[in-house]
Amino acid sequence: MMNGNTVLSSRVRLARNFEDLPFDTADHPDHATMCIARTANALKLSGADRGFEFFRLQDMTQDRMQAMKEHHLISKDLMAHTDAAAVLIDFKNTLAIMMNEEDHLRIQAVTEGMSLRKAADRVFMVEDALSRQVNFAFDSQLGYLTACPTNTGTGMRASLLMHLPMLTRCKQMGDVGQIVAKVGLNIRGVYGEGSEALGNLYQVSNQVTLGRTEQENIATVEAVAQQLTEMENALREKTLLEHPAELEDTIYRAWGTMKYARLMPLPEFFRVWSDVRLGAAMGLVHVQPRLLDTLLEDMQDACLRDDAEAYLTGAALNEERAKRIRAILGE
Repeated sequence: MMNGNTVLSSRVRLARNFEDLPFDTADHPDHATMCIARTANALKLSGADRGFEFFRLQDMTQDRMQAMKEHHLISKDLMAHTDAAAVLIDFKNTLAIMMNEEDHLRIQAVTEGMSLRKAADRVFMVEDALSRQVNFAFDSQLGYLTACPTNTGTGMRASLLMHLPMLTRCKQMGDVGQIVAKVGLNIRGVYGEGSEALGNLYQVSNQVTLGRTEQENIATVEAVAQQLTEMENALREKTLLEHPAELEDTIYRAWGTMKYARLMPLPEFFRVWSDVRLGAAMGLVHVQPRLLDTLLEDMQDACLRDDAEAYLTGAALNEERAKRIRAILGE
């Protein structure tokens, strides 16, 4: 089994601040407006603006904002400052420039599978284009200056979204936490700090940005991901060898529910999704893991409501989710 069975996506995020603006632009409308205008203008002058679409959060519905968060295009912190916040998103929905979050700019790229270096190339290309037009706050000893000291230095966070169902079931996530902490990494829920590990999904990212290069942090995250993958796969193989009927029963029950259910509440969706993806990765269920990864993003509440252009709740929302899953998987 390869990394592709455990790593859903890679994300690299850069924190940058303009040297002449205070950090707390979100609380000062004039500074926030200046930050947005300067970013959009710099991107245009650099010639790198093609393919980007501009959004002001105050002009968006709550469902549209939440759908963007579910697709990891914007953050919860950006949604806390709707009056001041804006975002530039590329047409592939894989590259975003958030303005007036905790820092003036959060430039991030999300790519499929284990591809941190590809994501890094994309964000540094945008950062380089902007830096030719504007000056970022930088200290020769400390590196890039940020609102939170933990981001000072490279200002870069490299993270992998990993599916670790057997490590979770075998109650080994405590050991995983110790492993990642020893090398300066964090492990969090699917939506970062303070979020739950829905669907047995975890974000593994670097904690240290000062004193390490971008390449060193990426290499560390990749090495730990490889170690976690080996641990996860060893447990999968052991369970299949020692308790095959129990494992197969769990997977096939989840597969039947996903394919034929008429109502699918979100908590149940995360549970059966995790079991089916485990089965797909082990070759027990004949469906591509990438298709399931797309389902994970598109079947959440706000994404469903935003796509349906209707405020669905309760049974109607659960029925719509089940119907769309059946259509995608092929009833």
